[in-house]
Amino acid sequence: MSDAVVPEQRDASAKPSQSSSEGWFARALGSDLFYSFRRSRLTMVAAVVTLLFFLLAIFASLLSVQNPFDPAQLQLINSRIPPLWTDEGQTPFLLGTDEQGRDVLSAILYGLRISLVVGVLGVLFSGTLGILLGLIAGYVGGAVDSLIMRIADVQLTFPAILIALLVNGVVKSVFGNRLDAMSMLAVRGSVLVEKNKDYVAAAQLIGLPAPVIMLRHVLPNAMGPVLVIATINLALAIITEATLSFLGSGMPDTMPSLGTLIRIGNNYLFSGEWWIVAFPGVALAALILSINLLGDWLRDALNPKLR
Repeated sequence: MSDAVVPEQRDASAKPSQSSSEGWFARALGSDLFYSFRRSRLTMVAAVVTLLFFLLAIFASLLSVQNPFDPAQLQLINSRIPPLWTDEGQTPFLLGTDEQGRDVLSAILYGLRISLVVGVLGVLFSGTLGILLGLIAGYVGGAVDSLIMRIADVQLTFPAILIALLVNGVVKSVFGNRLDAMSMLAVRGSVLVEKNKDYVAAAQLIGLPAPVIMLRHVLPNAMGPVLVIATINLALAIITEATLSFLGSGMPDTMPSLGTLIRIGNNYLFSGEWWIVAFPGVALAALILSINLLGDWLRDALNPKLR
């Protein structure tokens, strides 16, 4: 009988490893979030467009016919050439060239990389700060909570573009100032709800320190609002950078972002060279729209009241 029992025990012990080998991917495919994603064709299109923009930015150096940041590759004789499909278009300038002889398509790809890097770094920086302060404010409470939230209230009274202009004058870069405050408010509210639940009380009873409880137990259950805010504010950070560049306080002409390209092209809009501003503007609008659609879907998908 012992021989018959041993194989059963081995099979039972093998099941956890087998299920773990299937991994989180199988669980993700069967989750309510993925089911909501598959039901929304508009969200799927937005996800594909967003992913395409990120891939274009990553592989910009491979897809571009020239490096628009390298003056040695630019020739003024090629300036203001119309797109390839027009009567005056020339190969290999599919979308034409600007006043410096830069290929517009190459400039868009490299400018897209800068815009996305600035937006992602801004979200990561301010989101991390907001999450840490929100965890501390919501879990500790008392005077610490009041102090942190009053600082957040003061911060929210200043326009984001004004703070960005002040920061830009010092470090010549953009980090959105609203995401840390909004993430702080969202995390604090979620932590206030989660810290009164039984699993937090159980963790306190077994003697776990407060940082472990906050990071290992409370934070994963409070990440839903943060993901929504981070997605939406990624688009806002890109718009902020584009606004600063359009005003001449962002990226320089030698390393143009999408906002810089739009500012440059705007000077030639009424002189007939419409493609210099049109294509960067369309790229920026499509990027912002796709990210916002993902953020709207994520907000509804993570809200149990809307299921």
